[in-house]
Amino acid sequence: MVNSRDDFTLDNYRRVSEGGEPVAIGPRAHEAMAAARADFIRLLESDRTQFIYGVTSSFGPRVKVTIPPEQQRAHARGFEFRGNWARGFGGDYLDERVVRGIIFARLANFVAGNSKARPVIAERLAALLDGPLPPVPLDGEVGAGEGLPLAHVLRGFRLDDIEEGEANPVTNGSPVSAALAADTALRAAPRLDRAERALALSAAAFGVPADAYAEELGELWGDADEAAALAALRRHLAGASPGRRQAGQVPASYLILGRVLGQARRAVAGLTEASQVSLRSVTDNPVYLPPDAAHPLGQALSTGGFHNAMTYPALNALAAAWADLTLLAGRHVTALRAADPAAGPGPELSALAEEARAAAMPTLLPAAVNDPQDDVSSPVFGAYRREATAAECLDRAIALLVEEAGRALDAAGRRPAPPVRDPLQRVRAARKGPDPA
Repeated sequence: MVNSRDDFTLDNYRRVSEGGEPVAIGPRAHEAMAAARADFIRLLESDRTQFIYGVTSSFGPRVKVTIPPEQQRAHARGFEFRGNWARGFGGDYLDERVVRGIIFARLANFVAGNSKARPVIAERLAALLDGPLPPVPLDGEVGAGEGLPLAHVLRGFRLDDIEEGEANPVTNGSPVSAALAADTALRAAPRLDRAERALALSAAAFGVPADAYAEELGELWGDADEAAALAALRRHLAGASPGRRQAGQVPASYLILGRVLGQARRAVAGLTEASQVSLRSVTDNPVYLPPDAAHPLGQALSTGGFHNAMTYPALNALAAAWADLTLLAGRHVTALRAADPAAGPGPELSALAEEARAAAMPTLLPAAVNDPQDDVSSPVFGAYRREATAAECLDRAIALLVEEAGRALDAAGRRPAPPVRDPLQRVRAARKGPDPA
């Protein structure tokens, strides 16, 4: 049950998107929306010639077309998701959990009344979670906001009784960006934990001296994330059979683990924060502000809420962190093979590293969009795809590294530390495949 924007948390997002829970509009949200709707209608009736985007004007490139007062109600009810809204879309489709997340994030527009819509509209949106959900393509965003993917999400949404000001809070804003960020954030921390364990297992297999990750280094370096990464390495190495490697024999790829993993922790934290902020953001255009002393009827403000500027840089940073860790995993495999004279040819990870590096090229605002009104489109979709590619490369690289580190430990007659034994056993079980019996 959602009653306020404070209910739009990452944990609740997980419950809805991954757990399949339905969403109910709570009584406080219902009351807030009904009151705001009444206030907005008073503002509109005070002067139906004032500019209110999508209400007294048309939408998008036709924003300069004025809707006469006597046609405004029909204009609202004539709104539809036209077929050409989905132009350019194709390719891969979002997982259904993300589509559920988009619907959940969309409701943040409504619960405090800023959408200027009746409660029934929010309830209808929430009911979409009961399914079936439509396929939503990832590729093809060419508009200034997220209206094109939302046209797919809302394909089953009833529009015949939409009233003035109620189309925009359904179709405008940036709930897709919020869902893409949240979906990635939920997977980022577990992925980083797996990478830390694999790299610690590799350090144990190579015989890196314990002082390479000493607690004192965290204080000297002065960064909390790097100190936390060093602490994680020490935990994962606790109880491992000691190696006999001298400090001067340790490659840089092992010595810099604390610092590179610290940067990865910063990237994960940055995306997590971006998703938490985005989920509870009101991104409607126009957005309704309730009455105050200076504006006794409230205000309807045109905004840029349809563009989420914090999610794609955070996704870019995470993709870069995954690419760096993929490269380190490859360097570790090479070092482990080189340290064992009996080792034959091993897995070659350079292709994975290059693929991850290519995916980590930052996604930025488009250089050109051929539309005088919608002259900037959202880069978040490309950033989401690139992060996913870099993450897949890292997953494959750490699986290969775990296997290689286990081989090196076996060859030396040494045991891994307890915290990394389970990952090693899982990788070995996966390599063996299912029991033929």
